[in-house]
Amino acid sequence: MTTPLPLADTWFTRDLPVLRAIARLIDAPPHGSAPYLGAVVPASGLPKPDVVGAANALVTAGYVEALTNHAGEIVRFTTISGEARRLTGLWPTPQTEWERLLEQAEARATGAMSELERERWRAFADAAAAVGPDAGALLMSALIGGYVPRAR
Repeated sequence: MTTPLPLADTWFTRDLPVLRAIARLIDAPPHGSAPYLGAVVPASGLPKPDVVGAANALVTAGYVEALTNHAGEIVRFTTISGEARRLTGLWPTPQTEWERLLEQAEARATGAMSELERERWRAFADAAAAVGPDAGALLMSALIGGYVPRAR
């Protein structure tokens, strides 16, 4: 008996590009926040059969909600999930916000008006970098979620 080969990746090559196209269109007023499948095809840059396959996979996975015709074919996209917003960059993730904080600390240190201010920002940037991306993402997760522990 032979071991079946794994299926080809569809997330990065098909599903994610279609999800990004849907997210862009849902956030764009010209489409009334509910783009038709016909608008997603050119926005994704993929052929229609690939967009249809991706759309079905995205609906099944709960990333998007869609309206269908009587034959069950997707006609229009109505909403995307919070996770889809994070995956496409519309909403922050703890990792991206940590990276932004590090960039800001570096920029403040570089652009400081005085030596004292530069030293303080440099110390902050160095301390933040020393915390590391894992602990930094946990901190940003708490901040994004609105939970900041209070000192006792």
